[in-house]
Amino acid sequence: MTTYRIAEAAELLGVSDDTLRRWVEAGRLRTTSDGGRSVVAGTDLAALAESLAEHPDREASRASAVSARNRLSGIVTKVTKDTVMAQVEMICGPYRMVSLMSTEAAEELALEPGVRAIASVKSTNVVVERP
Repeated sequence: MTTYRIAEAAELLGVSDDTLRRWVEAGRLRTTSDGGRSVVAGTDLAALAESLAEHPDREASRASAVSARNRLSGIVTKVTKDTVMAQVEMICGPYRMVSLMSTEAAEELALEPGVRAIASVKSTNVVVERP
């Protein structure tokens, strides 16, 4: 299972570490301990990212200043595959990104909900990479 430290999870959501810690304290996100450090399960982080995309709470978001021509770090929230093509959905800070790629490419990148990925945006194409 993919896990993220608090700072990594905050970066993926485009919020501060303190904001994420407040969400944990409020019960909005669950953490576990890994060698004395608090970590968040990737699937739990993906679910929170989806809820934030549906109900934006982004005034303090650091990602809101990112140009659409940049590479956007985010978390995969959903992967739908058939025999030829895959649809990959991500949350990158305040942005929901969707990419269509071959199923083979999605499998080579091991894309699944909860993993970290980068959406490279140019024109109408979104290219997804693993960091």
